[in-house]
Amino acid sequence: MTTERLLDDRPLVPVRILANKVPEVTVYFWIIKVLTTGMGETASDLLARVFGPVPAVALGGLALAVSLAVQFAVRRYVAWVYWNAVVMVSVFGTMAADVLHIGLDVPYAVSTPVFLVVLAAVFALWYAVERTLSVHGIRTRRREIFYWAAVLATFALGTAAGDLTATAGFGYAGSVLIFAAAICVPAVAHRVAAMNAVAAFWTAYVITRPLGASLADWTAAGQARGGLGLGLGPVTLAWTVAIACCVGYLAVSRRDVQR
Repeated sequence: MTTERLLDDRPLVPVRILANKVPEVTVYFWIIKVLTTGMGETASDLLARVFGPVPAVALGGLALAVSLAVQFAVRRYVAWVYWNAVVMVSVFGTMAADVLHIGLDVPYAVSTPVFLVVLAAVFALWYAVERTLSVHGIRTRRREIFYWAAVLATFALGTAAGDLTATAGFGYAGSVLIFAAAICVPAVAHRVAAMNAVAAFWTAYVITRPLGASLADWTAAGQARGGLGLGLGPVTLAWTVAIACCVGYLAVSRRDVQR
């Protein structure tokens, strides 16, 4: 019996062990993560414009529920299932932040720290129950629930943070530069200052959201708003195609499957 087992006085209960349900964290992971954040930002705005805010939120919530149901149903990591769920979280997370600001008139300066507190609470509860926040051990239903709760909170937080900088005078292009520099901090801190790998991962994970969203907004927004003026539809379509190509490659090559 190990020391860990001796120190763990929790009762033994049957636990359904699964294959790890998340991909290996490689360069492909970060590329697709940024793409999904940008696509979710413009897709959310496009749906709200076409269907109206309330129907768009309803459609986004339904699509999220279906995609997560499929993700929980599979017993191992499946590239298209996992990344489809991430895309739906991105779309709905954007809507959640926008509803607070546009629908309830909550300033981004208020919603950003609120979402930060929510994310901290998810992490605190996750660690208190599982004693780890590592994504290399998402092999039980409980850990998977914690993981996706954290993912949803990071998307809502990142959306609010990105919109906060964009409306605070930095604009979309300035926000891209800010978050591009910010995402280098945890990477450097992990390699140079021995920052904990789990903390570095989740810090970078949060920052990818406003980075991708700001980049997508900058390419889609009109020139009067400091953007390139490519439009929501073309940008959403282009980023969707890019995501599909990347996920298709990983589905075939299986280079992101944890061994």
